[in-house]
Amino acid sequence: MNRTLFAFNSVVDSHLMQPVARGYKAVTPGFVDTGITNFFNNLDEISVMANNLLQLKPTQALMSGGRFVANSTIGLLGLVDVATPMGLIAHDEDFGQTLAVWGVGSGPYLVLPFLGPSTLRDGSATVIEWAVEPRLEEELLEGSRYSLLALNIVDTRADLLPLTDSMQRTGGDGYTFMREAYLQRRSYQIYDGNPPPPEIDDALFGFEE
Repeated sequence: MNRTLFAFNSVVDSHLMQPVARGYKAVTPGFVDTGITNFFNNLDEISVMANNLLQLKPTQALMSGGRFVANSTIGLLGLVDVATPMGLIAHDEDFGQTLAVWGVGSGPYLVLPFLGPSTLRDGSATVIEWAVEPRLEEELLEGSRYSLLALNIVDTRADLLPLTDSMQRTGGDGYTFMREAYLQRRSYQIYDGNPPPPEIDDALFGFEE
């Protein structure tokens, strides 16, 4: 099932998302692209702060809150990252990581239609985030949430083009590369950059074919 969905996602990506992302890159000046990325990263600080609190990381939560305030005001609604030069370091936390800190196992590795690599834990966390975040975004973005969501998707895909180009040059099994890269990245995030030695868990790969 996973490989079938990976093949489906690859077709959608190569025929739709990549052309749109490359067109976006071609017409968008670098400083504008950076500003758009900064804007969406700043919106994410609210969720990052909440997950830091849920993981009992008060110092990081304060930093995330400070980043949001600084970038939303001095940084022109987040278009300019003024927080990092001020010493307010960005942290990458989400509800999937929070569940991991709470002791919830990752479950099997999954490839989700349109969304790509995930696990049962991370996929469930995504559903919960989707149920909560729109209410917060509606307060902040008023009537422009859906157009900004589309822009965020295109901007994120454009930022991943160098990885896509690297994978295409390297060749090999794209499915295996994506799976290993995803699992390693999640482990790195969950353990704040100090993951334990990997253990092979056959249950992770129950949906391979």
